[in-house]
Amino acid sequence: MIKLLEKIGQNPQVSLTLFLRGLGLFVIGLLFIALGYFYHHLWQIIGIITLALACLLAAWGYVGIFANRWLNILYRTRPTNKRPTK
Repeated sequence: MIKLLEKIGQNPQVSLTLFLRGLGLFVIGLLFIALGYFYHHLWQIIGIITLALACLLAAWGYVGIFANRWLNILYRTRPTNKRPTK
């Protein structure tokens, strides 16, 4: 389990970037849905697809951030002699 957390949470800056891009795409998807409300309904379809992609991207970034933080908590509470060496 620790190895998986290390793999997923190895770069929190990249995870934050993915999360923020997903958040931005989410806003764009909402704008497409609002545009479809006033104009043609196909804009709403594009908005729903964009929302789905944005949720996946933001979730992947959030999992990376969460894994990094959880790993830091585990390492902080682990005794010094049981920490893995690199």
